[in-house]
Amino acid sequence: MDIVLATKNKKKAAEMSRMFKGQDFRFLTLESFPDCPDVEEDGKTFRANALKKGRAVASFTGHPALADDSGLEVLALGKAPGVYSARYAGPDADDRKNLKKLLREMRELEGEERDARFVCCMALVLPDGHHKTFTGYVSGRIGKKEKGNNGFGYDPVFYPEGHAGTFAEMDASEKDSMSHRGRALKKLFQYLSSVALL
Repeated sequence: MDIVLATKNKKKAAEMSRMFKGQDFRFLTLESFPDCPDVEEDGKTFRANALKKGRAVASFTGHPALADDSGLEVLALGKAPGVYSARYAGPDADDRKNLKKLLREMRELEGEERDARFVCCMALVLPDGHHKTFTGYVSGRIGKKEKGNNGFGYDPVFYPEGHAGTFAEMDASEKDSMSHRGRALKKLFQYLSSVALL
């Protein structure tokens, strides 16, 4: 069974493929469908964005599509950056610019004000439009400076609850075991198993 990942983020695609290694299906990426149009992520929720991307990719490719939208929510910032996590610092933002803006916005915050959570919503969409969504969360706090060289996005400043190191200080298997994406993927895997698609 082929599932098209609705992303051009190679690190995200590698993370998903790694978590499902050894299963009897394969992930294709949008690199296999270069003419697939970009989808504007203008939804107000992670779920809305994931479904929009999944529907567009499944319709264009004729394959089941797996789309996700994920991001960081800081309660003291009104759940920002939220759905704007990838472009928090503007339309030309990258990980570095987003991190700098986040740390700047939080520089006066202390203790519980630095509480945050990562959210990942995945949408599995079939070419006929049927869909199912799966959401994973991981709570933690935001550090005051970057630590670690692994991962991507906000990983260098995110300390998952109960851990003394950031996601960026963990190896891939340790992060996968507790990450928001890992938890959403676990729900997806259980669903696929239950409907005998694996």
